[in-house]
Amino acid sequence: MLKKTISAAAILLATTSLGQARELTGYTYSAVSTTAAVKGMTRISERIAEETGGDLTIKVHLGKTLQIASSDITQAVGDGIVDFAADYFFSGNVPIARVLNLPMLIENDEEWNKAYAAMEPILQESFAQQGVKLLGGYRYPQQIIFATFEINSLADLSGHKIRVTSPEQGKFIEEFDGAAITLSGSEVPTSLERGVIEGVLTASAGGAKKWHEFLPYNYRFPVNYGNSMIIANSDIFADLEEDQQKALAAIVMEEGKKITAEFLEDEEKQKASQQEAGMTIVAAKDSDAAMAREKLAPFWAEWAEQNGPDYVEALKLVREAIGK
Repeated sequence: MLKKTISAAAILLATTSLGQARELTGYTYSAVSTTAAVKGMTRISERIAEETGGDLTIKVHLGKTLQIASSDITQAVGDGIVDFAADYFFSGNVPIARVLNLPMLIENDEEWNKAYAAMEPILQESFAQQGVKLLGGYRYPQQIIFATFEINSLADLSGHKIRVTSPEQGKFIEEFDGAAITLSGSEVPTSLERGVIEGVLTASAGGAKKWHEFLPYNYRFPVNYGNSMIIANSDIFADLEEDQQKALAAIVMEEGKKITAEFLEDEEKQKASQQEAGMTIVAAKDSDAAMAREKLAPFWAEWAEQNGPDYVEALKLVREAIGK
């Protein structure tokens, strides 16, 4: 009788423990498991499982393995289709965040950190309106110019077709008499081969890592930053135990910084590898930076005014934070 009672208690305890365990569905826009971004998401998954004793786990799905378009990740998290995600293409759902990506506004790490701190309360509220909890994020290296033609200054962009990933990047290209073209990443290699485009704005550790064989020239002029947000469904996050919330938030913050550092390290590695493979790499001219800043500064204000008072206020906060 005692043996039966012990067995029943053990089963009840096991059932209770299993009932407490929770697995979140995670997703990332990146389809390549070896990138710093995916490695970081994997570490987040491993660490939260370890720190909660397996009570909270995250199964991370790579980009394109679920029926979610890259531009719809934030919405998918808000709708509860996935619980947790890294989203590089969030600006369609949270467009005010694009103030951080305006060309020539934020030009170095110190400015980025100050600008992001100024914007964070606005970002938290904007994501919350989508049913999403913003936990943290990471930043790619600065977006620079890669081309099929020789380029030694911004003046050399004139008359050339350059692939961009946002209207703001497009404005930069147009200021130097180039033609801005928006294409998906999968279209870039063929478009370069056919002359549909003659260059791209990306990083050595970003698109150039895949497309360098089509891009023999690199002008290392920093146009703007690109960044990813790490987010969770608001209701799902609120439903977690308080210690689980704190652990997940802390891990995301730590890993976001680590992913950023790994991207910067990989940038130098890829730059050296691309140069060794024959890419002509030219350092940016100081005079180009001053000229580009002067050209683009009026656009910042125009962009904000066109989008409304909230954008004007956000831009003001960022400019005050970085002294511009």
